[in-house]
Amino acid sequence: MDEKIAIKAKKLIKLSNEHICNHCLGRKFSDVLDGNDNVERGKIIRNTLSIKDYDTEKSKCDVCENILLKIDEKISNESILEKITEKIDYLDLKFDNFLVGSKIPKNILQKDENLNETLELDVENIKKEINREIGKTLENKLGKEVEFTNPDIVIMVDLRNLLISDEIKIRIQINPIFIEGRYLKLIRGIPQTKWPCRKCKGRGCKFCDFTGKMYKESVEELISDVVLKHTNGREAKFHGAGREDIDVRMLGSGRPFVLEIKEPKIRELDLKRIAKEVNEYSSGKTEYNDLKFTHRNRKAEIKVSSPDTFKVYRALVESDKDIFKEDLKKLQSLKIIEQQTPQRVVHRRADKIRIREVKEITTKLINSKSFEMIIKGQGGLYIKELISSDDGRSKPSVSDKLGVKAICTQLDVIEVGNDE
Repeated sequence: MDEKIAIKAKKLIKLSNEHICNHCLGRKFSDVLDGNDNVERGKIIRNTLSIKDYDTEKSKCDVCENILLKIDEKISNESILEKITEKIDYLDLKFDNFLVGSKIPKNILQKDENLNETLELDVENIKKEINREIGKTLENKLGKEVEFTNPDIVIMVDLRNLLISDEIKIRIQINPIFIEGRYLKLIRGIPQTKWPCRKCKGRGCKFCDFTGKMYKESVEELISDVVLKHTNGREAKFHGAGREDIDVRMLGSGRPFVLEIKEPKIRELDLKRIAKEVNEYSSGKTEYNDLKFTHRNRKAEIKVSSPDTFKVYRALVESDKDIFKEDLKKLQSLKIIEQQTPQRVVHRRADKIRIREVKEITTKLINSKSFEMIIKGQGGLYIKELISSDDGRSKPSVSDKLGVKAICTQLDVIEVGNDE
């Protein structure tokens, strides 16, 4: 054994009043000593320093207070494993991998960390050993693998009362699953997400017919109802790449979204079959395509993507004065638009000026007071206000360029794309 290691080992034994179990002794040098486990490393140190072995019956470890020996006992007689499997069976969980976490008395954790600091040891703390030892045993028991980065479930083992009352509590954190796809909204009058009643804030009242909602259904609910049934999840959360107004259709190839299912008890899903079932359930209203599993970060990525995307709209416009085909050519000069937060949404969004770009416009005259516009614009461009001017809050506007009062009577999103 290296002399520096021997000096630190002697100091550790002295600091613990010679009451230190092999678990704790070996763990402090796990990065510099070979051995099958920390107990074996602890014995190697004792043999090298000619120190008698730790008496597990009569001694109390000054570092862990014998909690590691107690856990060894619970692992050996499988009582801790039985508690975990009982919880898994009770919840009827289906999963492929897991991670173990633990809670131990704070004073034990603090003593352990203080020793690392005093001896300048950069080694795992006591909780990591506990998690690893329980995890290794569970891998064999469950036939599942430990997953550190993205576990399906996290098994929390509460050992804070183990030394007092022999009590072990198990809590299982079921991590969400994320499903990505694109949706079409084929009819008007459906919001993207569930819209709580403005009168009762979702509690249920006469105004909302005791549904707690302003609208009977939403793009979110029409897919969530089916997916929650297949996953036995607790709740669904819908994350869209922007959103269209309730009176606007979403056509073309659809708008990207991520559906987050919280606490799913079933994770293996046939997404093609689910898509078919969802589209039958929402037939004529919404459609969901290209469903695939994705990662947690994706929900944030699509939500912040709006300025980097372009959208193509089809708008029907009505004017209060006669217009001619030649007049519509003036709209080609609409390029850089300054838009103050629209009056219709300023109550729920910051009132500020945003700069947005119109990339392309084509027009078709329908009659003397109406025409169709196809507008390709930067994500976040308010189309209704681009047309009306919103009392001068959006400029320049269609109304300004034509010298009329123009309003959008019908709007469809026909493409959501990305400039990258």
